[in-house]
Amino acid sequence: MRVVFMGTPDFSVAPLKALLEGGHEILAAVTQPDKPRGRGKNMQMTPVKEEALKKGISVYQPVKVRDPEFVRVIKELAPDVIVVVAFGQIIPQSILDVPPYGCINIHASLLPKYRGAAPIQWAVIDGQKESGVTTMQMDAGLDTGAILEQEKILLAEDETGGSLFEKLSLLGSRLILSTLKKLEEGSLTPTPQPQEGSSYAGRLNKELGDIDWRKDAVSIERLIRGLNPWPSAYTRWNGKTLKLWAAKALDENVEGAAPGQVVRCGRDGLGVQTGGGILSVKELQLEGKKRMDVEAFLRGCPISFGDVFERRMTDS
Repeated sequence: MRVVFMGTPDFSVAPLKALLEGGHEILAAVTQPDKPRGRGKNMQMTPVKEEALKKGISVYQPVKVRDPEFVRVIKELAPDVIVVVAFGQIIPQSILDVPPYGCINIHASLLPKYRGAAPIQWAVIDGQKESGVTTMQMDAGLDTGAILEQEKILLAEDETGGSLFEKLSLLGSRLILSTLKKLEEGSLTPTPQPQEGSSYAGRLNKELGDIDWRKDAVSIERLIRGLNPWPSAYTRWNGKTLKLWAAKALDENVEGAAPGQVVRCGRDGLGVQTGGGILSVKELQLEGKKRMDVEAFLRGCPISFGDVFERRMTDS
């Protein structure tokens, strides 16, 4: 098929590669504008742009895809289908109507569950047992189009946002090839999404990682995994930010200990009382230091029994 590909982050790169390897003609890659990043605020290309340029694919970076001039570009390219993967803008009806096979979205959840921007991380944070990928015939709504195909995956007990990200990117790469083949054959019947079971996965921000120790240990441990590697879960200790990268929830409590209080520190590891259960910290990183396991961390950091971990943002 003649494909226009629309995507931006790392998650979109594997599907782009799969389409090329699958013999599809990529007419153009459409991605978000370059942005300044890092301490030097140097302009940085999106991962999709980097990959497209390596492959000699024309790149477009419209500030707004609904701009009439860009819509004209899409019409002139005359794609058979537009494949959209984590692009970052709402696709207007004026573009949805251009390709004869429509706009096909690869979405990293089992729709209608987890519509929105961060389905991967929220599946981990919420303690879901399974996730998956949906290919969807896009409409003007937010992830509300008809379902074409779905494939499920079971989450590992130690699943992180990062590990699930990689798994679903590869799964989506395989599924889009299947979907396009069946669309061309005329063997797919779009299935409208049911309203029952729909949910929304809102965007992540750094404030989300500010650990509330009044919550139970299981919820905090899932938050740590879901926000690994970004934006990460963290607490405050001795006036500094302490990131937590891995932990285990223990079904026990220390009588009289307050949420956030260190109740184990030494050979038994680092244990913190929560609103329900003890969080046994396995991997952490103090502000300005490197990430390390708890044993190495405690050899060089004077966290003591009875210290209290606090939130950066206090409740008003």
